[in-house]
Amino acid sequence: MDLRDLPSVDRLVGDLEPDLPRPLLTEIARAAIETARTAILAGGEADPALEAARAAGSLDRARPRGVINATGVLLHTNLGRAPIHPKAADVAAWTATGYSNVELDLAGGGRGGRTAYLETLLTTITSAEAALAVNNNAAALFLTLFALARGSEVPVSRGELIEIGGSYRLPELMDASGCRLVEVGTTNRTRIDDYRSAVTDDTALLLKVHPSNYRIAGFSEEASLADLVEFGSASGLPIVYDIGSGLIDDRTPWLEGPPPAWLAGEPGVKQSVEAGADLCMFSGDKLFGGPQAGIIVGRRELIDGLRRHPVSRALRLDGASLNALTITAEFYAEGRAADLPFWQMATVDASELERRCSAIADQIEIVGEIVDANSTVGAGSVPGSEVPSRVLAFSDPEVDRLYLELLAGRVPVVSRRDRGRLLIDLRAVHPSIDGILIRSIGEAVERCRS
Repeated sequence: MDLRDLPSVDRLVGDLEPDLPRPLLTEIARAAIETARTAILAGGEADPALEAARAAGSLDRARPRGVINATGVLLHTNLGRAPIHPKAADVAAWTATGYSNVELDLAGGGRGGRTAYLETLLTTITSAEAALAVNNNAAALFLTLFALARGSEVPVSRGELIEIGGSYRLPELMDASGCRLVEVGTTNRTRIDDYRSAVTDDTALLLKVHPSNYRIAGFSEEASLADLVEFGSASGLPIVYDIGSGLIDDRTPWLEGPPPAWLAGEPGVKQSVEAGADLCMFSGDKLFGGPQAGIIVGRRELIDGLRRHPVSRALRLDGASLNALTITAEFYAEGRAADLPFWQMATVDASELERRCSAIADQIEIVGEIVDANSTVGAGSVPGSEVPSRVLAFSDPEVDRLYLELLAGRVPVVSRRDRGRLLIDLRAVHPSIDGILIRSIGEAVERCRS
């Protein structure tokens, strides 16, 4: 190809297949032609059509779309964490595409409290005096530290200086809030006396953080919430507990029988409030099973101070998420949290998963076997805990290609690879889309063989 053979921008745009906005395709075409021109002038070869097709395909795959989560990770951060209940989704859609009484008092016609009903629900299910919701749990902690401890010292156990996905580091967030981190204890052992030694006239509060994405085992010790509450009460310092995962009640009264074994050691919000924590905060899109949110519950005077703080408005939830969170909270208030998608997925029996795996295996043209495996909660929740499952395993020689072909389908399927096998775990796949999953697997296998 020489310079005279280079296509026009309009021609190249017309040949591109992805249905992307034309300005994006135009920029892709211009860049591909310019790259080709540079290569030709340097004496090399170039194919602007191929270059543009690759760029357009890559951009098209980045567009928002639904996927099938066959990884066995229930709260998959890369896939959006907890799916919300259809009722919550309907209310969110109504809010997003129309109007709602988000800040309207329908009784008097004046301006109403943005989160008044939600806060009533949250205090009912947690036994707290007051509640507040912001856009995520990091925001909840930032608001608390900024409003209550800016310019002051905050002791934290070295074993609780967490880092979670997306490069969130607690020390960096604390620094951004303007408070001064005071590390106490050691990585594996922190006692209440370590806090006593760290408290000065500049101490604003005591922060306890549940390490929801790791466990420290072996020769370890931590100051209990009860110890901190007793010390905080005597010293006049509020206890702030970042629970993270958001298990509302460690007795899981919405489930039949005792709490699942995989929840062992996970603190309950209700129990933490009853134990005397002044503020507790947790995520809305993890064990709570709702949309992304940060929820703070606790003493009324502290919550009221957070609500009035100017930063609170910058971190507030949008109307659609607020209403979806409210509907999710209603499920807990009604004792029907077992109907939330997360709890349905987490508690489905392995025998039911085996039955579905068998039905799928009978309808696809690739040999697989049903094997024991473990699903995980994910999203930095309940670390080390696994939920027993039965999964469909493929040992095809082209496992890596099949994995990529599943991602490339019309409805992408996200599976997982384990020791040379490709696993399809149905725990996070709703039975209603098993037919779509079968078609997606079949199409991916066909592409692998072509």
